[in-house]
Formats: sequence, structure tokens, C-alpha cells
Amino acid sequence: MAEVLDLFGDPVPANWGGRGRPEHVANQQNRNRVSLLVALGWSNQRIAAALFITQPTLRKHYFSELKFRDVARDRLVAQVGVKLMDGVNAGNVSAIREFQKYLERNDLMLYGQTQKPAKAAPAEKVGKKAAALAAAHQPDAGTPLGELMMRRQQAGISH
Repeated sequence: MAEVLDLFGDPVPANWGGRGRPEHVANQQNRNRVSLLVALGWSNQRIAAALFITQPTLRKHYFSELKFRDVARDRLVAQVGVKLMDGVNAGNVSAIREFQKYLERNDLMLYGQTQKPAKAAPAEKVGKKAAALAAAHQPDAGTPLGELMMRRQQAGISH
């Protein structure tokens, strides 16, 4: 018997049009969605709500996708890497740039770091008066008075 398909190419359940709710039919598109949402860290309740099904139906039809929750993120990152590498091999310049960023993130992960080292904090802004006061206490090395002030500071003498 030939399988009956709806307008979207999905199989029509055997009891379609009969009493009760038709059984959920898992298709490849939904399997891919579940795999992606598991990799993104979504809970079963949230995934089921996104697919408009119940949690028992989710566990029944998508058990194979749900059981790999602990490695789903790694699989997703690997798949992104493969796609980026395909772009690099094709000579796509933006793919090359993204692949370099991908490698940097991977290297950080290998060394147990979660992010790049923080840059040094920018220097605190100093107002005109504070800058003038600080400049007044700094000796000017090119003048006789500046030389004298430097010698006094080194000797620890101050007024």
C-alpha cells in the first residue's frame, strides 16, 4: 500500500479524519529542530511546547535525539566547523575570518578558558585642574629648576 502524503509531503496518519487526535508523525525536519534545541540547552518541556506536542510524545518519538543531550552542543559546534571549513575551501573570505574566530574559541576551550583575557581598564579621566596639579609636581628634565627638583625628590627632601 502506498503511503499517503499531505500537501507538504508529510505522511498522513492512518486515523486522519477519524475520531480522536491523529498520532504525531516524526519527520526529519522536526528531528533536526529537536537536535538543535537540545544543543542549545532547552528543557524537554520547552522543546515540546515549541513543537506543539506533549512531553510524553516528545520522549516517544524523539528519544534518540534526547539521549545525546550531553554531547549535542559538541556535535553542533563540530557541524558549524565543518560548514565553515567548506566555505574556507571554496575561498569565501568571510568564512575564512569566521573560521579564524572559530579556531580562537576552540583554543580557548582547550586551555580551559571561557573567554579572552580582559583588556586593561582604560585610564581614569583626569580633569584640567588635576592634570595641571600633577604636571606642577613633575620636574621638567630640560631646565635647571627641573634638574634641581629631581635631585631633591631623589634625596627625599620636599617642601
